[in-house]
Amino acid sequence: MQGLDPTKLPRHVAIIMDGNGRWARARGLPRTAGHKAGVERVRDVVRAAREFGLEYVTLYAFSSENWSRPKEEVSDLMRLLKLFIRRDLDELHSENVRIRVIGCRETVQSDIRALLDEAEERTRRNTGPNLQIAFNYGARDEIVRAAQKIAKEVAEGRLSPDAVTEERIEAALDTAGIPDPDLVIRTSGEQRLSNFLLWQAAYAELVFVPCLWPDFDRAQLRAALEEYGRRDRRFGAVSPPGLAVGS
Repeated sequence: MQGLDPTKLPRHVAIIMDGNGRWARARGLPRTAGHKAGVERVRDVVRAAREFGLEYVTLYAFSSENWSRPKEEVSDLMRLLKLFIRRDLDELHSENVRIRVIGCRETVQSDIRALLDEAEERTRRNTGPNLQIAFNYGARDEIVRAAQKIAKEVAEGRLSPDAVTEERIEAALDTAGIPDPDLVIRTSGEQRLSNFLLWQAAYAELVFVPCLWPDFDRAQLRAALEEYGRRDRRFGAVSPPGLAVGS
């Protein structure tokens, strides 16, 4: 476990991978170079997460708002996504990793959707670490789609309004069956969730890392895990005796 206390590890870590463009700009490189470096970092961090014993990792790969970026940049991001899946799927499958994609796929081009479907189907029966890729994902959109599913069931008489509970809403989300993240990490120094897992991160610990995503390595991940291990998670409960007032 590389010296980490397994009793203090989060079960689920979600990462907002931010800073590719700024990383490239600081080096006088095009933004595409930053995205390429970011994809390479994904490979290293996913491998480190497995070695550290993390059970679930969710990566914010492409938000539903990212389509507004320049067409050339979006095309390059799609190319890199294809490259990652084609190049890394064999290794992830051999490591018993189960891949799941969250986000809206209806508006995604057919070749990308086919690759995402293949990655999920090929690894569906794997029983090892779980890797979630948030692609064309926005938390508000996810909640709206969940509400629409439930509203349809109510309108058709298949569900009573009184039966609309937190559990029923969770079952309608893209993350149904996946435990809520214990820890959300964001790189680049920005301190916001940016429409990422808003429902699921209600009680998550947040760690904001100043380094840009292409510079985030296993040491940075370990430091974030160690920081999590020092947190006192109370979920709204009263602090244990002996802790300072206000903790």
